[in-house]
Amino acid sequence: MPITPKILDNPKSDRVRRITDLARAKGRERSGRFLIEGPQSVREAVTWRPDVVQDLYVEVAQALDHPRIVSSTLERIVEASQDATIYVHQCTGDVIRRISADAQGILAVGNAQAMQSDVDDLALDTADYAPRIAAFWQVRDPGNAGTVIRAADAAGCDAVIFVDDCVDVLNPKVIRSTAGSLFHLPVFTMRTNEFFDWTSDHHVDVWAADVYGTEKRKPESLPAVLADKAAVSMSQAVLFGNEARGLEPEILERCGRIVSIPLYGKAESLNLGTSAAVMLMSLAMSGHIERM
Repeated sequence: MPITPKILDNPKSDRVRRITDLARAKGRERSGRFLIEGPQSVREAVTWRPDVVQDLYVEVAQALDHPRIVSSTLERIVEASQDATIYVHQCTGDVIRRISADAQGILAVGNAQAMQSDVDDLALDTADYAPRIAAFWQVRDPGNAGTVIRAADAAGCDAVIFVDDCVDVLNPKVIRSTAGSLFHLPVFTMRTNEFFDWTSDHHVDVWAADVYGTEKRKPESLPAVLADKAAVSMSQAVLFGNEARGLEPEILERCGRIVSIPLYGKAESLNLGTSAAVMLMSLAMSGHIERM
């Protein structure tokens, strides 16, 4: 699509107000749109999910007679957007900063409905491939949510599932924290019972990532689990708990295995993002070694 020639230069305009309102949950619900901020997230959205991106806003230099995009990095993103049906709007720096303090010269507006995926479209029943899913129960912090999506993407997971009462995946801070990974793999939301019913119906074993286990079931150490090559090669959903409370005992009892990450130093525990990265990457590397 052509770049709109008119430069948006009024930070108080109705258009700018509507875009700014997407930082709030009510604004996203009302409009069915969401905000994508910063070069990395916008680039990945344009590259991998151009169907989601409706409008792109880029900062141009103040010389209005010959407007110029302020950096070569942003120029390349705009050039890539022209291969898709994405409208590009040139803006002054004041307008960009009014919309978002985290834009770094570029932001986009996405279609929330286009981001919705059907969990039944996941190819889970193939004979020669065992999918791995990262699941997170009651993750409330946007930064943590984005970090674990990024970890799941790096580990080659086929999907992420947010279980029960979690933060909004389209919260701008979540999107920034994924560093673009949100546009690489599907992210679903489910209630707790729905999650366990779905994994059971699709023969996906649920492994709980937990330090303490329950009175009846103590956790297995991750290195010991990795040695069980048959189990590692099966379809699995690794379930991580809330940042402060972990997983409740009744949820742990519904999981096929409880797995803990050993700590060799004096640290009492690992935070959610680090735990997800260590466990998911360990499982991924173990699985890839077996296929070599």
